Amino acid sequence: MRVVPLVLMSVTLAACHTAPAEPQASDAWIRLPAVPGRPGAAYFTLTGGKSDDALVGVSTPAAARSELHESMKNDAGMMTMQALKSVRLAAGGTVKFAPGAKHVMLFDIGADVRPGANVPMTLTLASGAAVKTTAHVVAAGEDASE
Repeated sequence: MRVVPLVLMSVTLAACHTAPAEPQASDAWIRLPAVPGRPGAAYFTLTGGKSDDALVGVSTPAAARSELHESMKNDAGMMTMQALKSVRLAAGGTVKFAPGAKHVMLFDIGADVRPGANVPMTLTLASGAAVKTTAHVVAAGEDASE
């Protein structure tokens, strides 16, 4: 009889790990550039909803323009960066945008955007869905956890 409660608990816990109905963004932050006028970068975690999709753009009133990018090592072991047209998002999957990996380059960041601020960001998916989040702004050289 001990098996029945364990099975029920397992089923209940499994139900807790289902994909969200809609894609979600979390842990969003923006690192300002060390030199004013240079690009900054945005990072976040994106979790897919019930269907496969793709991230095709990010916008924020903090910057005039944004581009999806990825940093990686080339065959010679040097770090390089390339622009991405989209980033695949599997149903229920997670894609982390982090320093040294996928990120969003932010161009022409407003002079009024300062460390400690929180700014809105909208992540646009190929399906047309718009995922809204808020990004915490940190100074150059800082991490969101600092």
